[in-house]
Amino acid sequence: MAGHNTSLAMDPALVKYANMYVNRHKYFRWTPRTAWLTFAYVVLVPSMFGYMGYVTDGKWDMRGKRRGDTIAEF
Repeated sequence: MAGHNTSLAMDPALVKYANMYVNRHKYFRWTPRTAWLTFAYVVLVPSMFGYMGYVTDGKWDMRGKRRGDTIAEF
């Protein structure tokens, strides 16, 4: 009958990658590079988007415009 699961050989590289992926938290270290990347993606990027949103809030009105009308409201 079909279904002999033990006859299929696993690729050792994929097995090693799968184990590394599952246990990634065990091998993580704070280095200057990981600290900078964490700061950049957790603090720097959202604050830049927030600042740009705050500065440009209410400056453009996209609703109810016709061709040739300006979108600037300031």
